[in-house]
Amino acid sequence: MASGDIAQITEALAKTHVGEVELSYKGRGLKLDNAESVKEMVQEIEQCQGLQSLRLEGNTLGVEAAQAIAKSLEAKRELEQCHWSDLFTGRLRSEIPPALRSLGNALMTSGARLTHLDLSDNAFGPDGVKGIESLLKSSACYTLRELRLRNCGMGIGGGMILASALTECHKQSSAAGSPLRLKVFIAGRNRLENDGAAALAKAFKLLGSLEEVHMPQNGINHPGISALATALKHNPNLQLLNLNDNTFTKRGSIAMAEAIRHLQCLKVINFGDCLVRSEGAIAIAGALREGLPFLRELNLSFGEICEAAAVVVAKAVRGKADLEKLDLNGNCFGEEGCEALREVMESVNMEDLLGSLSDDEGEPEDDDEEEEDEEEKEDEEDTEENGVNGTKDVIEEKVILANICMPEWTMNNLEFTCIVLSPQEDPHCGSELTSFLISPSAEKLISLGAKRIQLIEQQVDVSDASKVSEVFLKISSVYKDEPEVKYYTRCDAQFGLSFISPRFVSVVYYCCLLFQSEDKKIKKVAVLPGHLLALERAAAQEFFPEDQAGVLQEFVSRLVCSKYNVYLVLLHFPDHLCTQNKR
Repeated sequence: MASGDIAQITEALAKTHVGEVELSYKGRGLKLDNAESVKEMVQEIEQCQGLQSLRLEGNTLGVEAAQAIAKSLEAKRELEQCHWSDLFTGRLRSEIPPALRSLGNALMTSGARLTHLDLSDNAFGPDGVKGIESLLKSSACYTLRELRLRNCGMGIGGGMILASALTECHKQSSAAGSPLRLKVFIAGRNRLENDGAAALAKAFKLLGSLEEVHMPQNGINHPGISALATALKHNPNLQLLNLNDNTFTKRGSIAMAEAIRHLQCLKVINFGDCLVRSEGAIAIAGALREGLPFLRELNLSFGEICEAAAVVVAKAVRGKADLEKLDLNGNCFGEEGCEALREVMESVNMEDLLGSLSDDEGEPEDDDEEEEDEEEKEDEEDTEENGVNGTKDVIEEKVILANICMPEWTMNNLEFTCIVLSPQEDPHCGSELTSFLISPSAEKLISLGAKRIQLIEQQVDVSDASKVSEVFLKISSVYKDEPEVKYYTRCDAQFGLSFISPRFVSVVYYCCLLFQSEDKKIKKVAVLPGHLLALERAAAQEFFPEDQAGVLQEFVSRLVCSKYNVYLVLLHFPDHLCTQNKR
């Protein structure tokens, strides 16, 4: 074979590429200040035929150097992946936006169609997002599948700019006949907070194509979490959801649990260090029980979850054939609670899947009170939780009632602690009742449906007057001046339940007997309009003895006139009133 033929074959082979064509300068620690410093790199980029991936991470790039590299990219139409994380170490923040604009303009000029854009670990702030705004809106990003912006310091403003850019990209790409189908979104450690998260949530809802969402450590509280939950329901192919180290609290947890019901492809759920609390864990367990057949990992660590709620979670994951890990470390079980949880996992042959419990916070004291969450304290429309403390059989929840609208009473800013006895868990519907008992609401009561009476009778020991009293207080507490709610609370709380018996008459009287007790063992409860209406209605029933009715009516009138909290003693009394049985 002639030497000329060999040369031609060699040249042809050099132009033939198998797999991805990539140039990598990753992790070299190069200080690229000007055109001279990137001269060799520019030559290599220009000579690389069919360049698909360019790795520049782990170096430091100045404005002039970026402009020189950008010039070499203007002819790289095949470029798909830009791995440009940790690229501006030691640079002035003012240098980063113009450098990014130069690189972005080059990609738009080249006609490239990106699939991966990684700018993580570049502390460029909102101005940096402005530097890539035009690129994100352009046709170069119509094909984007992965967007990685971890630890960029975007803040609320940057999050809003990013959300707007993604929305515009989807709009324009849809008009062009190829809607943006972003699959992976990574934006952890960016201080997006509620407003930034809510703005991105609108974009997520529009996209509907997400498969992985990583947004840990963003200072997002329940309004932002709830917004994300609403949006993620519209992304049915979501497989990985990482919101670690944000703050769900009760409302955020319940909203996210509702979203999970729509996300049957989920494989990894990371809600660790999110303060999901006991009720949130139970709500999530309800969603797990109903589906999520491909779940591999569930992280509910460091969430102030009590043992009773953790057991509900453990029972909810049985039958998950793909499950590899259940992380409940750092919660509030105590030694006995940890052992009980292990026994539950062992009973379903999943003990090896339970992660370490070495950082358990221990069973809290009965009189422990948690500081009210800042973000929930400012919400004047809802009754907010403060915290959940649990023991083996008891979940205690402190609630702050802020600015309750009471036209006939003036009891504002009252606080109470309720005893909620955990009912025996039913694999199909027990979690809904448990959720209602832990934190009652009219919506939850109505959602129990027509079989709510039978459900309560099945799950609560109705022969125990103290437990029946608790159900009475829970149902009557959610009274609202709305037709549907009025019907439910009137029928259920005000003596329509089939398990109400003469035994309960004595308990109704004694459950509200003590005022201003100093005994720490007695759980104090604020008087709500629903409680008073139920007690007044009780006194009017024919089966309520006339002499006792008078006493009860006098008692209720004192409650209305006073502004004191009432202390409820939930004790088991005999069928008739006997003073010697008081304890």
